[in-house]
Amino acid sequence: MSLIRKAAIVGAWEHPTRFAPNKTMFQIMAESARGALADAGLTIKDVDGLCTTGVGMGWMGLLGFCDYLNLTPSFVDSTAIGGSSFVAHTAHAAAAIAAGLCETVLIVYGSTAASQRFAIGTGGVAGGGEPCDQYELPFGPTTVGSYAMIAQRHMHDYGTTPEQLAEVAVIARQHAAMNPEAKYREPITVADVLASRMVSAPLHLLDCCMISDGGGAIVVTSAARARDLKKAPVYLLGAGEAVRHAARGVRDFLDIAAAQSGQLAFERAGVSHRDIDMAMIYDSFTITVIATLENLGFCKPGEGGAFVSGGRIRFDGELPLNTDGGGLSSNHPGMRGMFLLIEATRQLRGEAGARQVRDCRTALVHGTGGNLGTRHSGATLILSNQAG
Repeated sequence: MSLIRKAAIVGAWEHPTRFAPNKTMFQIMAESARGALADAGLTIKDVDGLCTTGVGMGWMGLLGFCDYLNLTPSFVDSTAIGGSSFVAHTAHAAAAIAAGLCETVLIVYGSTAASQRFAIGTGGVAGGGEPCDQYELPFGPTTVGSYAMIAQRHMHDYGTTPEQLAEVAVIARQHAAMNPEAKYREPITVADVLASRMVSAPLHLLDCCMISDGGGAIVVTSAARARDLKKAPVYLLGAGEAVRHAARGVRDFLDIAAAQSGQLAFERAGVSHRDIDMAMIYDSFTITVIATLENLGFCKPGEGGAFVSGGRIRFDGELPLNTDGGGLSSNHPGMRGMFLLIEATRQLRGEAGARQVRDCRTALVHGTGGNLGTRHSGATLILSNQAG
């Protein structure tokens, strides 16, 4: 079943907080839901579908949040595949709407990672209860260590330089400077990135995403209903999901799930890379962006370092990327896929202010969940503001 223009994002709202010790996760989620519904010109009574991960929400967390909002939806989805979850939720919501299971789906996220002082990336692998962990946990891997190995391999195979990695962080900060909601807005240079302390070689502090509180929500409904609502619809054209792991006994650090999910999204959307006006790509680390661009097919393997250089990924460049400042400079509460969707929606509506991409009609969103190099997920969406 094709999902091309069967459903659309009609509401999007990003919680402005980056540190909120006075708020609970549910409170951030509820405030985000209210903002997204108001943006769409809808109310909570219009919602008959709910998607959220349940991560950090306790046992049966999605049910608790339904109780918190007094919702009794006809469709629920608590898919939890890391930072790509909300990108996947959007495709799932569109499929549910197309199948007649529901009409209006609220997708919502909230986190108090910073105010709870939860160490993301350097405190070992979360969980520890999975059968596969027995083969890795004894050796003490960390999230940042996994990504550092990706970077080392890329440098070894292709000659990628620390300066090229740093370009990703510098452009993200330039975009953050134009985003009033971004946490870090002071300009940085390539030299600043390289001078920041080493976290896990070759990744410096400014090669790594921040840890913040935050939240957001989007509202997805049928294309037919979207035409009558408050804001111009952002249509879903195509979607793909994939996972990668080392169960086959072969660990290729540079083969990531984006290669599979991206190909599926392009095929299902019926568009090419030349049609993409801007992209929101998960930037847990600078190397994440370079490896993802290659696996999505925007450039050949080994060309990612050169691809992100020379201003190509600036908001006024050939492929504007992470125009809100990304997880490197705007926010990263733990699972950043939600904010990729929100910024893509802003851009396609022409609501991005000083960082607005000119003539933005089609956007790609790609989320990564888990750890590249071990077990991870990828979810890719292609969105458009064109009705046909």
